[in-house]
Amino acid sequence: MTSLMIDFKCAKCGRPFSVPEAYAGRRAKCKTCGTDLVVPQKAIRPAAPPTPSAAPQRPLEPKLPMRTRRLMADAQQMATAFKGFDLIKVRPTAGDPPDIYQIDYVIKSLDRDKKGQPIARTQHTAEIQLTLDYPRLSPKCKMLTPIFHPNIDPSTICVGDHWTAGERLVDLVIRIGEMIAYQAYNIRSPLDGEAAMWADLNGNKLPTDARNLRPPGMD
Repeated sequence: MTSLMIDFKCAKCGRPFSVPEAYAGRRAKCKTCGTDLVVPQKAIRPAAPPTPSAAPQRPLEPKLPMRTRRLMADAQQMATAFKGFDLIKVRPTAGDPPDIYQIDYVIKSLDRDKKGQPIARTQHTAEIQLTLDYPRLSPKCKMLTPIFHPNIDPSTICVGDHWTAGERLVDLVIRIGEMIAYQAYNIRSPLDGEAAMWADLNGNKLPTDARNLRPPGMD
């Protein structure tokens, strides 16, 4: 419980005094001028409580930008989803957390021979670049190896029309694999007209690879 203090002054010399309330009514002498004093009855102020020692505060950790948090989540999911999966291998190539990946696919698909005719190919590499506008805008995707496909040209894999900010990067990697395998293609708005015409005439030969490209146990 906080005790009250009585503040008063010597009537003769003006020396200030501050004593506990329990001394009210007692007589004393001023140590400066020797005048007889009586401690007044009225408590003027409460005694100041002891100041607790300030507890050390932990410095606030800076909040990571949303894009950085998304890149970190992508990196973890990519490493977990494709670990030990022979058909799709993921290689981060730039950034910490990564914002550029190269994806190696072992999938039956098509290439062109010297005459421009489709021939079999099983080794493919794609690059996925997560731009500064990611995930609001779709990643930039392109093939680093040649392919014969209606919706893929040397500079672009057409994924933009299907992208939403909530889509996981691991699902995009699988979707590109399904395009390579001709499990997914669109001949109505092609990037490669010759490949679209070939696919339209040879639908009975497609897909070129019917295997499930989703790693076991992946949600």
